[in-house]
Amino acid sequence: MIKRILVFQNPSYLSLRNCQLVLKLPEVEKCDNVSEQFKKDTFKTIPIEDIGVVVLDHKQITITSALLTALLQNNCAVITCDDRHMPVGLQLPLESNTLQSERFRSQIDASEPLRKQMWQQTVAQKIRNQSAVLASVGAINGNMKEWSQNVRSGDTDNLEGRAAAYYWKNVFTSIDGFVRGQDEDAPNNLLNYGYAIIRAIVARSLVAAGLLPTFGIHHHNRYNAYCLADDIMEPYRPYVDMKVVEIVNSGIKYDELTTDIKRQFLSLSTIDVQIDGHISPLMLAAQITANSVKKCFEGVSRKILYPEL
Repeated sequence: MIKRILVFQNPSYLSLRNCQLVLKLPEVEKCDNVSEQFKKDTFKTIPIEDIGVVVLDHKQITITSALLTALLQNNCAVITCDDRHMPVGLQLPLESNTLQSERFRSQIDASEPLRKQMWQQTVAQKIRNQSAVLASVGAINGNMKEWSQNVRSGDTDNLEGRAAAYYWKNVFTSIDGFVRGQDEDAPNNLLNYGYAIIRAIVARSLVAAGLLPTFGIHHHNRYNAYCLADDIMEPYRPYVDMKVVEIVNSGIKYDELTTDIKRQFLSLSTIDVQIDGHISPLMLAAQITANSVKKCFEGVSRKILYPEL
């Protein structure tokens, strides 16, 4: 089942009633010059079971503890944003699978060779997907294809870095001197926002598979609670890049993250992707990937199933 992504960008009061998220707009409630029917129309309810990601993007949002608990129990990812409307926090459930402790153990005890092989597959598929993005913008990508085939266990030759350097110099052909960086000029703001959405979708899928997103196969940072999510999302990043390329080439202003631009990123969860010989919505593909990662840790399989652009 494809879960909904909800974004709240106005002063709101969010609560729980009968297993439903209840939305009230305080500013409307205070107005005396609006009809009761209008007030009723601004009162929204959404089944908790239909929600996959919630984005809280306003300082004057109040959310009850009961609702937050219900969302997390339903394996919903809750994202909070800062003054620049960029995601800064991610909440996920501590438990979502009855075999969780067993799977935690298989993940923690995974051998170094296994982790390096899993990272090799991850980097190779990321470069292949980046190569497809370059092809879509008419850039030369033969070197990218070759690099994707030559990734060694653990990517000891750092082909990921070499590919990234070439990729970012050629993907935005209409922008002179584009530099990819967290705090660099637009459209980095769009990339950052899109990656945060993908990160939440992947992290949610990993937790649903009974895995601990803290322990990565390559990323290791004592201050990062989502190292595994940051690893596994790598081949999914080019889907964000494709969306940003579309926005940039459309001619609209992208210096700021407008509501319309954000809406385009929220549709990422429902775009069709090819994975394991089938076409699936991206959110379901993330679940397929997470389950294949779990099987690798359990020794059932040696292959991670990633989407192919």
